[in-house]
Amino acid sequence: MDKTNSYKKTVKSSHANSITKDSQENAKRVAVLSEALPYIQRFSGRRIVVKYGGAAMVNEDLQKAVFRDLALLSSVGVQPIVVHGGGPEINQWLKRLQIPAEFRDGLRVTDSETMDVVEMVLVGRVNKQIVNGLNKLGALSVGLSGSDGYLIEARTLGNGSHGLVGDVSKVNPEVLKPLLEKGYIPVISSVAADVDGQSHNINADTVAGELAASLGAEKLILLTDTPGILKDPNEPNSLFRQLPLSEARKLIEEGIVSGGMTPKTKCCIRALAQGVSAAHIIDGRVPHALLLEVFTDAGIGTMVSGRG
Repeated sequence: MDKTNSYKKTVKSSHANSITKDSQENAKRVAVLSEALPYIQRFSGRRIVVKYGGAAMVNEDLQKAVFRDLALLSSVGVQPIVVHGGGPEINQWLKRLQIPAEFRDGLRVTDSETMDVVEMVLVGRVNKQIVNGLNKLGALSVGLSGSDGYLIEARTLGNGSHGLVGDVSKVNPEVLKPLLEKGYIPVISSVAADVDGQSHNINADTVAGELAASLGAEKLILLTDTPGILKDPNEPNSLFRQLPLSEARKLIEEGIVSGGMTPKTKCCIRALAQGVSAAHIIDGRVPHALLLEVFTDAGIGTMVSGRG
């Protein structure tokens, strides 16, 4: 056979294989979109509150994946609301300013000097980074703190032994409704003032849960650095995929849910008790975890449901 003809046949065959591979990849993408249709139809116009934190805030690739997920949800008619903290960045700035960081019972002790840094970082820096990241993708987002429009009224947590650490006293969801109706994604930092105008640092999980309840959200989703609620913390395969309320309470009582997972689970229980349809604790270290949870049957992480 002529070498030229042989070369042409090889090139032609290689090109045909390339087209076939491209077609197969495109077919997979179309199939995935087609399978997502029932979920898009179900959740279009519904509100989903997402607590954004953990590795997904620190790792640049995961950060971009979360922003894309939120932008996609918004573009298909879902109404996401984002609540965020920013512990690692707060620690960095406290260190720069030579302000000692103190934790007691898992909570940051927040004196007035620390509160200034918390407010500066969460409201002035982290919040705008998230807003800019979403806007860059074509999503419309607006940054708020709990203080804006008295969205959240704070009260000092417990007996005040942790300083300006707050709890949620009241929520004013009317601030968010016009934004959601216009297609904006509210991005809310977990700082809010009390009735006297004093800023407080509130746990972002708590803020997310109370907002979900006040907005009648379809879902509350907490992004974490664990697979979800585990029967054995050292065994990722011991994941509880679904838990009724009664079982979730029992796991706390028995100490199976402990440490940092306790406030997250309690947050889910409280939101469900106030009418939220489902609450999810999912692994934010998994790229596109949000879409896997919302648009697939299997989901990802642990779903706590209102039954029981």
